[in-house]
Amino acid sequence: MQHITAQELAQWLTDSTKNSPLLLDVREPGEYETCHIEGAQLMPMQTVPARLNELDEDATIVCICHHGGRSMQVAHFLEHRGYSKVINLTGGVHAWAQQVDPAMPTY
Repeated sequence: MQHITAQELAQWLTDSTKNSPLLLDVREPGEYETCHIEGAQLMPMQTVPARLNELDEDATIVCICHHGGRSMQVAHFLEHRGYSKVINLTGGVHAWAQQVDPAMPTY
């Protein structure tokens, strides 16, 4: 599994020469409502196994949670299911709020 920092992801998302990854937010709906990265798709961690058919195996997927722990578990799960381009956001949305978007609410 690869890892990416909030700053690296922010640069990637603004680089028009690169295809944007699927931002997979694996937190709970209430957490997502509090704050999320623009364009992220909500798929709570416990729903991922039942919703695998919604994810493209060939897509680059960046897994996101609050601090990076749940997203790392989901990333491992996806890799074991044949997804080869899975990246974990180190520090999660908390790092994003601190390093990229200080106006983002935190919890």
